[in-house]
Amino acid sequence: MTANHNAKEIQSFERRQFLKAAGIGGFTTAVLVAAAGTLGSDEAIAQTAKEERARQKAAKHVMTVATAYILGASRSYPIMQLDLKENIQNATRGQVYVKLAPGGQLGAGGALAQKVQTGTIQAAQHSLSNFAPFAPVVDLINLPYFCGANQRFVNLVNSDAWKAEVHAKVNSKGFKPLFYVVIDPRVVAIRKGGEGAVLKPADLKGVKFRVPGSKMLQQYYRMVGANPTPVAWGETPSAIKQGVADALDPAVGALYVFGFKDILSHITFTQAVPDSQVYSCNLEWFNALPKDVQEGIDFASEVTAQQNLAKVPAARGYAMSELTKSGVKFHSLSKDQLAEWQEAGGYQRSEWDDFKKELAGSMATFDKLVEAAGTMGRYYVHDA
Repeated sequence: MTANHNAKEIQSFERRQFLKAAGIGGFTTAVLVAAAGTLGSDEAIAQTAKEERARQKAAKHVMTVATAYILGASRSYPIMQLDLKENIQNATRGQVYVKLAPGGQLGAGGALAQKVQTGTIQAAQHSLSNFAPFAPVVDLINLPYFCGANQRFVNLVNSDAWKAEVHAKVNSKGFKPLFYVVIDPRVVAIRKGGEGAVLKPADLKGVKFRVPGSKMLQQYYRMVGANPTPVAWGETPSAIKQGVADALDPAVGALYVFGFKDILSHITFTQAVPDSQVYSCNLEWFNALPKDVQEGIDFASEVTAQQNLAKVPAARGYAMSELTKSGVKFHSLSKDQLAEWQEAGGYQRSEWDDFKKELAGSMATFDKLVEAAGTMGRYYVHDA
């Protein structure tokens, strides 16, 4: 019997057990036992199903939390959805039951933000870039070298200035940010068969750089010498393989999770823009909850945020290890090299002034946020 046949047998068994678990205790039970690695145990399935039924029955409120990622993704992409479920249920002393909808089963990105805004679901995870069309002020994080490094991002989003200037505008759109998820900065990733390592802006000359729909990111890559090439995310792997685009910029964890490990050659940590996520909640639903339940959800969100910060270096390390096995080479830049990138495209340049005024409301407000990003707060996070 071949190894490939064995693998297929195992997958077939796991599918049967997953369906069995879903039939016994529902989808949430199935994903919980799958995440725990206990699909092969009928006893574990029965026990998990019993616990979930009891929790849901005892709860006064059901909170659907949707994400684009499978539960196992946190090994290399610390999205923390199982932790958030457990923390909310415990911090509210069982008054809230969290029903997870992972793996994009209810959509991804902007589709999830829209469902939160309309109250179709109570909460969801999505990138700040996908959040920007619904709450434009958060697009400030895409200003290059404003908060690209993990620590600057954490300083910023936990600051009084961010909460005062940004959260009020986010609330006005019907959202409550639960917590911000640190993944890592975006990188410069070059396809196999493309150019060599990119260490300075001049190395990007003529490179077809895959960008999302963000005007800000398109302008940045143009400023540092690349040829920005908008490609929808779902079409990006084939575009990279075929040479329609030569490079792309998600964080290392995202590149691994989405299967780019066999089609990349070099990855450089340029630390320009965070590849960050947020869990948003429908504000009207949250405000209708009893005060003690609101406090429990807030506390659970803070606890999960701290767990996320602790997870970042291990998740990055795993993703880098797996990508290295496929021949990908990594490059960190010196302070002088990073300064060259910032000089070429950083937020301090006048080309960005219109974005600052439009998103922050005034240059004075933006200057407050710059100060906040550079001021160490109570939370530490490891930088790439």
